[in-house]
Amino acid sequence: MLRKYILSLLTVLCFAVSLQAQDYTLLIKGGHVIDPKNNIDDIMDVAIKDDKIALVAKNIDAKKAAQVVDAKGMYVTPGVIDIHSHNFFGTQENHYLGDGFEALPPDGFTFRAGVTTVVDCGGAGWKTFDTFKANVIAHSKTRVLSFLNIVGEGMRGGPYEQNLNDMDAKLTAMVVKQHREIVGIKVAHYTGAEWDPVDRAVEAGKSANVPVIVDFGGHIPNLSIQELFTKHLRPGDIFTHTFARLAGRQPIVGPDGKILPFVVEAQRNGIVFDVGHGGGSFTFVQAIPALKSGFFPNTISTDLHTGSMNAGMKDQLNVMSKFLSMGMPLQQVIKASTWSPAQVIHRDDLGHLTAGAGADVAVFSVLTGKFGFIDSSGAKFQGTQKFDCELTLRDGKVVWDLNGISRPAWDAPEKK
Repeated sequence: MLRKYILSLLTVLCFAVSLQAQDYTLLIKGGHVIDPKNNIDDIMDVAIKDDKIALVAKNIDAKKAAQVVDAKGMYVTPGVIDIHSHNFFGTQENHYLGDGFEALPPDGFTFRAGVTTVVDCGGAGWKTFDTFKANVIAHSKTRVLSFLNIVGEGMRGGPYEQNLNDMDAKLTAMVVKQHREIVGIKVAHYTGAEWDPVDRAVEAGKSANVPVIVDFGGHIPNLSIQELFTKHLRPGDIFTHTFARLAGRQPIVGPDGKILPFVVEAQRNGIVFDVGHGGGSFTFVQAIPALKSGFFPNTISTDLHTGSMNAGMKDQLNVMSKFLSMGMPLQQVIKASTWSPAQVIHRDDLGHLTAGAGADVAVFSVLTGKFGFIDSSGAKFQGTQKFDCELTLRDGKVVWDLNGISRPAWDAPEKK
């Protein structure tokens, strides 16, 4: 009897020692790690302990991990950050992207594209943010942040977004200061000749110490984007829909196919140029000449909503793939989708694989072949490279696994 007791005790002790010897809950092994913040661009391993990055190094001992994922031949990056998405979905009639039917619940459209953080781009205003937080932010596995609309009613569309009387800088700044999830202020869709919406948003941005993102255009006659960059926006403010070709806005590439010099100067002076592809805001006739001249976007984003997800945009991976195929270096595509957006929204805790950071990780394959990409005008560009998301981790947990690289084979021996 005593012998059986001692043997049982030894078994328990051995099991406890074995658990202690496993320093990591998960180890991603042999992938090509690209971590722009830490200047990592090499074959390395990424070790995770619970919900944090524990170590990024070469040849980490697999015996120290409870689970090992073989990422050989794949790219391992920080979780992607999409800073222009529309996720304030709801059931309100005539509410457009603010508690309406055109916005999308994030979890169904993020993890499969390597996205772990989205920034809803102006769906909510100061009057409606509490509803957005209670109904969407609180119930999403995806990290959901927000640009607060300068319009109190948010992005309800139509006359609501033309109402200067509902653009209150003080109340907007007050609500921004009350919620860490709010990372900036949005201006969109105003068609008047006044600069008031931009100026009031910047006033609120100064008060709350956050950037402003501008969806600019639709003005008749057109307002000058050069004046926007030099007289109204600050360094760190964001110009989205960079590669659009719209009737109501001057494009960044002129009729001669060359990028306008003041655009290059604006970027050099700190204006952030965001893709914001959307359903009508990205054209190859703008993007390809710009990239050929060496002008790359600071941040790559989707402008995801029901009108763009089944059109040329599709998802974050498709937008990233377009820029890769157009000649933007892979490392810069990753940076513009991870560390750069984190810096733009003042969230330096995101977008990198530093030890101690939250374990948001994406694992990509880059496919080669013939791939057709469609822009917002319906034009096609033939590319040869395309991203595919193999695995996504959110806070150290597997939330997307395309080909089962984190799973045991069906006929593998059971662990005892």
